[in-house]
Amino acid sequence: MRQVEEKKKAKNKENKMVELKKENKSNKTTKKEDSKMKKFFKKVGTVLRKKWLINGYKTLLLVAIIIVFYAGVNLLLEKVVLPEIDCTSQKIYSISEETRDKIGNMDKQVTITLINYSEDTSLVGLVEKYISLNNNIKLEKVDDLSAKSELMTKYSLEATDSLIVISSGENEKTIDSSDLYTYDYSTYKQIDTTEEAITNAILDVTTNEKSKIYFSKTHLFYDIQYYNSIMEAMKKEANEVETVDILANGKVPDDCNCLVLTTLKEDFSEQERDSILEYIKNGGNLLLLCGPNITNINLNNFQKILDEYGINIANGVILEGKDSNMMAGYPDFIIEETQSSSLTEKLNMGTSICLVDAGKIEFKDEDTLEKLDVEYETVATTSEDAFLRTDVNQQSVSKIPSDSENEESTVAAVVTKGVESNNQTSSEEVDEEEENGPRSKLVIFSNELFAMDMPVQLNGYTMYTLNLYNNKDLILNSVAYLTERENTITIRKNVDDVTYTVTEAQNNIILAIIFITPVLIIVAGIVVWQVRRRKK
Repeated sequence: MRQVEEKKKAKNKENKMVELKKENKSNKTTKKEDSKMKKFFKKVGTVLRKKWLINGYKTLLLVAIIIVFYAGVNLLLEKVVLPEIDCTSQKIYSISEETRDKIGNMDKQVTITLINYSEDTSLVGLVEKYISLNNNIKLEKVDDLSAKSELMTKYSLEATDSLIVISSGENEKTIDSSDLYTYDYSTYKQIDTTEEAITNAILDVTTNEKSKIYFSKTHLFYDIQYYNSIMEAMKKEANEVETVDILANGKVPDDCNCLVLTTLKEDFSEQERDSILEYIKNGGNLLLLCGPNITNINLNNFQKILDEYGINIANGVILEGKDSNMMAGYPDFIIEETQSSSLTEKLNMGTSICLVDAGKIEFKDEDTLEKLDVEYETVATTSEDAFLRTDVNQQSVSKIPSDSENEESTVAAVVTKGVESNNQTSSEEVDEEEENGPRSKLVIFSNELFAMDMPVQLNGYTMYTLNLYNNKDLILNSVAYLTERENTITIRKNVDDVTYTVTEAQNNIILAIIFITPVLIIVAGIVVWQVRRRKK
């Protein structure tokens, strides 16, 4: 019994020793773990105290530098106009070489004010190109016109109206939205004339000497007020435009660069006739907007002026027989495409003219023209189906027996006439034109209605004849030709919009690029980060 008890005691003692060892081992493990934790936090503390603070300052400094650099670049980009690459065939987003030549070296201060045009990014971008071309050009924007009552009063604008104002010193020019485009009526495409309008306006306000255009205001068949719009359009082309009473003035003004004569209701006096003939003899230039003499009045003195150029305007009104050459089925509204001539050689577009009750221009025979030293270019002719009606009381729209054949008759022409020179210069000092002698230039249209503010009702719409087809363009080109405005430029760009519709497959590719690609980049970034983390 005693041995059994001793064995139990020995076993209990052994169990206690095992438990004590386990407890000691557990305590050692806990202490070891505590020691690791202490070492970890101590290391973290060291990093926080030393490395993080040092690198943190560097990081903050780097972030600050990046922010300042970003802000600086943005401020710089707001002031600097970066060059753009224009891939369009018409270079509709670029400044032309003509503008660079005329504006690049300009030394006068010019301000371009855009009223209610801030949303038109293409126009603002074009003006910024002018600024980059010449530092003397400044841009101002007026977005809230209602807060600028003085501008509304000055330019007769409503709060929502748009206008471009170009000024230099006391000189100022305005450009309406209608001046920023025209149409090629051979292709029915819109043609951009924005650069042309802005550049010519800048040349206008910075030019000290302007061409002087005079409209004869006496004996007119239609009152001079009907020509107000074309006179204003001429002013916008860097011209000074006035009316003149030649009889009261005693002569054609000495500073006249172009004299405009329109259809007469009574003849010129002999003194007026002689004054105009003297003007021609001295190399003066004329623009004739003269329809047929349908009232059969005596115009002998006026005919003497036409005789100087070997011209006669036949009595009668031209009617078109071809549907494609008449407007809205009215045969007296004749639509003719212009031919290549001195008036159209600078235009990179086809032009058409719409004359109303036009006459027929006839030239003398070649021998007579040679004696007069006259040469001419045809600008526009009628179709082969046109005819001449002398009895204007007839209402028939078709050709009748009393009508005359009039196929391919001239309705517009450019004429030059040699005149005596009062200036003595050596042959070495004159150019080719002067070697052939000075010449008086004439542009004649056998119509005046096409150039007027004459309202016409066509298919329920009211239109003004001046704005039909390219009527205004051709008159302004005529004035530029007659006044020898070498600084006037013609820049016209096709701005037709082309609509492109993507296929379903192309649309899916676009959506994938927009949405899926960024997600793939983010996922790839996370994977790379995890791999690098595990390697550490």
